[in-house]
Amino acid sequence: MQPLIDHARAHGQRPEEFAQLAEGQSPQALFITCSDSRVVPALITGARPGELFELRTAGNIVPPYAASQHPTSEAATIEYAVEVLKVTDVVVCGHSHCGAVGALVRGDDLTAVPAVRDWLAHAAPRPAGAVEDPAVTEAVQSHVLTQLLRLRSYPCVSAKLTSGQLRLHAWFYEVHTGSVLAHRPQTDTFTAL
Repeated sequence: MQPLIDHARAHGQRPEEFAQLAEGQSPQALFITCSDSRVVPALITGARPGELFELRTAGNIVPPYAASQHPTSEAATIEYAVEVLKVTDVVVCGHSHCGAVGALVRGDDLTAVPAVRDWLAHAAPRPAGAVEDPAVTEAVQSHVLTQLLRLRSYPCVSAKLTSGQLRLHAWFYEVHTGSVLAHRPQTDTFTAL
């Protein structure tokens, strides 16, 4: 923990670099990804403060839109990014070696972690993929596409897609290589950016 504290102290010693951030934010994209500590959106994209609005959830799950239920943090973040910040792009980025997707594919017993189990129930349908693949590549890529479909059901996203003001992207990050693959709808494949 000490190296993190030391960096935080040094970070605050350059206020002139951050002063204009107090005027507001104008991010280019909403980046939805997993909470996994190996996935660092700003590092992957090279984004500076204020350029990327992030939503991180276990397994980069976008819960189904439900107007009649209590609002969720995820729905509020998506709505704020699209309606208030007016992002023009939304990226759903899954990653190799994802523990959440791996647990779903293997059918792990998650009774000891009931909140995790209940959260992962939002991932339905269960991602298809080889149980023996430690990278769970196929399963994560399938899962990312499912989350992209979920996004389309959000009224704010649907409206902006219809008007051409928003683009959706499906990415797959390989934690073991640092490579990023993007889904190509024309061929239904993930290829290098």
